Formats: sequence, structure tokens, C-alpha cells
Amino acid sequence: MSQAPQAGGLSDRLVDGLLDLISEGRLGPGDSLPTVRELAQRFAVTTPTIREALRRLQTTDAVRMRHGSGIYVGDGINRMLMPNPNSTPLKDEHIIQLVEARLTIEPGIAALAAAHRSDDDLERLARAADTAKRAADDNRPKLNFHRELAAACGNQVLFEVVDSLLAARSREQRALRAQIENRTRDYDQHVAIFLAVEAGDAELARQLTEQHLRELRTTVTRHLGGNE
Repeated sequence: MSQAPQAGGLSDRLVDGLLDLISEGRLGPGDSLPTVRELAQRFAVTTPTIREALRRLQTTDAVRMRHGSGIYVGDGINRMLMPNPNSTPLKDEHIIQLVEARLTIEPGIAALAAAHRSDDDLERLARAADTAKRAADDNRPKLNFHRELAAACGNQVLFEVVDSLLAARSREQRALRAQIENRTRDYDQHVAIFLAVEAGDAELARQLTEQHLRELRTTVTRHLGGNE
């Protein structure tokens, strides 16, 4: 007599089946999926069971369930890396490691951006640099310069690494921003990086980004009482 499948195993298979459905249907963010009842019939399970699988996919934004509207493919469907939204606050030494990680990764990203940026990338980078000058009551969307720099590099994995660091550690990133003493210099450095990327000067973009993040590391290390 065969044993009934464990709930976890069934849920895993349903998640895989739903992802296959999205892939085989060539569905992208914003496209609609069948109703819960239709999905339950398709996979021969109960509606609570299919809802459980959908909730798992919803936690990574692979799908979005909108009450009274339906089920849609989410923006997270194409992500290769996912941030951990439930991690505890970082200790001081980990905050320094966060800056060290960015110092290792982002200069190379800036060099790639100089080689691969499009006109749209340059427009968003310029707007991101301009964000720093806006008044507090300016309600226009605020763009993060370093996220847009990574988006311009032409490598989805590298973009997601930076995006994950900025998204999952937004509290620590805000704390890092608060420690920047000379905001004018910070803005000027962003502009210089933008101009190097715009000019297609990969080596200059790399050097300027490295200098920018080295100064941030020095500021953070001094603020936390460590040694440079």
C-alpha cells in the first residue's frame, strides 16, 4: 500500500508546477493566471492546498494575489537571487563587512556600466544623482544611485546582488547614509561617476567608485569606533 505524499512534498511539487505553468505559457510580470478553483482542478488538489503553494510563491513576489481581482505574475519571477526580508539587525562588524562587500563589487560594476549603459540607463542615473538635491517634501520617485548604476551594467546577477544588499538591508543603508558628513561631496562624487559612465570611460568609473566607497568605509569605521 503506497503512502500518501507528505504535505511538504506536495507543496513543493505544486510550486514547481505553477512555475512550469508560468514558464510554458511565457507569462511575465503583470500577466494573469487562472483562478484558484481552476488551478486546483488543473493540479487535482483542493483549493486550500493550491492557495498554500500560491502563498509560498507570493513571499518571493513570483505571484501576486489581489483580492477581488485575481492572481498575477509578480516582478520577482525573473529574479535569480532573493534578499532575506526577515534577517535581524546587523552588528557593527557586519555593517563594516557590508561596506567591504560593496567596495569589492561595485567598482567593477561601474566599469561594466560605462561599457554597456544605454540612453535609458543614463537618464535614470542622472535622475538618481539628482535625487540627493531634492527637498524633503518632493514626492517624485526617489532613485538610488548605486542601484541604478548596477542596473546599467548589463549583468542581471550583479544587479540583483546590489539590489538585494540595498533592499534587505535598507535599515543599515539608511544608517550608512546618515553618517555621510559632507553631502555636497557625496553628490559631486556621484556626478563624477555618472559623467565617467556617460563618457564610456570604464577605468575612470571604476576608480571613482572605489574612491567613493573607500571614503564611506573610512567614515563608517570611524563612526563605529573601529580601525581603518
